[in-house]
Amino acid sequence: MTAPVFEITKAATFDAAHHFPDEPDGSPYRRMHGHSFQVEVSVRGERLDANGWVADLGRLDRELRAAAAELDHGLLNDHPGLELPTLENLCLWFVERLKGDWPGLSRVVVSRPTIHERCTLTL
Repeated sequence: MTAPVFEITKAATFDAAHHFPDEPDGSPYRRMHGHSFQVEVSVRGERLDANGWVADLGRLDRELRAAAAELDHGLLNDHPGLELPTLENLCLWFVERLKGDWPGLSRVVVSRPTIHERCTLTL
């Protein structure tokens, strides 16, 4: 029998504007516009700590919300790494913010729920 692998997940939301400056004139993506975003991060582990946890969900929640707050009600293009603010680059941005404190980081999902779009980055 193989050892069980646990995965815990937390989510946060933020609202932000963006644009794609390299799009052709007349493209709706070139104009500044905004979205409501949701980000989910998952941490995996085979071992449980003394509390019986893979990791502290409260701490993960605080750190994820803090990262999302950096982007909330701002212009994504202004943040290093988000000059082209695609869902894919947002996933990478959250990985950069969280990977040092969360070695078991296994998945990041960034979505725009109101338009039914999302990107999943599996680590």
